Amino acid sequence: MRRLILTALVTVCALAVWAAVFLAGTLEGWWRRPLAPPGDAAAFMAAATRLADAEGPGALSLLLIERGRPMGEHHLSRGAPVDRDTLFQVASLSKWVTALGVMTLVEGGRIDLDAPVDTYLNRWRLPPGDFDNRGVTARRLLSHTAGLTDGLGYAGFAPGRPLQSLPESLTRAADASPGRDGVVRVGQPPGEAWRYSGGGYTLLQLLIEDVTGETFEAYMQRAVLQPLGMARSTFVTPPEGAPNLAGFYDEDGGLATHYRFTAAAAAALYTSAADMARLIQAHLPGPDGALPGRGVLSPATLEEMRRPHARQMGADIWGLGVVLYAPNGAGGHIVGHDGNNEPAINTAARFDPASGDGIVLLESGAPLLATRLAGEWVFWRTGKVDAFMVLMEARKTLTGLVAGAVLILVAGIVVGWRVRPRKAAA
Repeated sequence: MRRLILTALVTVCALAVWAAVFLAGTLEGWWRRPLAPPGDAAAFMAAATRLADAEGPGALSLLLIERGRPMGEHHLSRGAPVDRDTLFQVASLSKWVTALGVMTLVEGGRIDLDAPVDTYLNRWRLPPGDFDNRGVTARRLLSHTAGLTDGLGYAGFAPGRPLQSLPESLTRAADASPGRDGVVRVGQPPGEAWRYSGGGYTLLQLLIEDVTGETFEAYMQRAVLQPLGMARSTFVTPPEGAPNLAGFYDEDGGLATHYRFTAAAAAALYTSAADMARLIQAHLPGPDGALPGRGVLSPATLEEMRRPHARQMGADIWGLGVVLYAPNGAGGHIVGHDGNNEPAINTAARFDPASGDGIVLLESGAPLLATRLAGEWVFWRTGKVDAFMVLMEARKTLTGLVAGAVLILVAGIVVGWRVRPRKAAA
């Protein structure tokens, strides 16, 4: 009996060690190989191009940045040609640019980052509930820690369907993604935990309009996009047939609907790979001594946006409007944002503030191609698996974990059977 108990204890310990080693190895990339030798940008570009071509999305624009300068690009399309200036609708990547607009109001003294957001609103208020709405601040909205529980996700409005007003959308978004009720409310204590909220960025869109007296689209054009040289970018929906606008595709390569959005701040920036490269460059020292921020924001504000403001499972994951993908080995993080929307829009922009290296991927027709290739870039640059890759591969990780655990259990059962007490022969 003692041997049987010992076998059981060893099996339990082996399961715990296996789980710890497997999960640590997954998070640290022990089982992964980079797409290219570290430091070989040309080899990475070639490998990323092969993967993009093999996936065959409807339209794609890829731009690789080294030390602040574009060094490689690749474009493909099933329809009209795509180049570095082609406009794509970029879904939640819009939030990064929106955050810059909010921070211009902070720097201009027009809002306090830590004041209740209701202080600045004229046309709509957060509905009363079980938690203190005064804890909802611009800082917490930008970092998804304001306690909003909408979980939005906007699916958009088909052509010919009228858009809601901002107050109507905040009260109940008619274009909420499936499974969401579309109501923006405080459903948990503000500041307590991270919880993704597209509705929080629609609230920031309203904030910008109520504070400035301008439309969100006009303010962002004047205060952010034009000064940064993002001349092609806009939050205004381009008309059908607009020149150099990427097609919208589904997963099967067929043409898909071009949806419109009330929640432009959360989901409806139109931008190009070249303009996103300019955005990344604006975070870096420029020629002739130009400071990061290019006069739109100060270097200190950009650093504050990259500072960790939200954690999950012990890891820093979010700043103010930017995702913290992985440590960069220089005391900071690889930062940027991704976007994903139906039927198959996927976008990603990530960069290392310490080196000036980055990647921009805009595509339609492959639901997670941009996020996957951007994650491969992070691993190639840092040797770290970024947060989104961990989520994308959660099912595969769970399968591997369970398979190893089953083998350990079977081995434990076999050993236990062999060492079990036997009755003495009569």
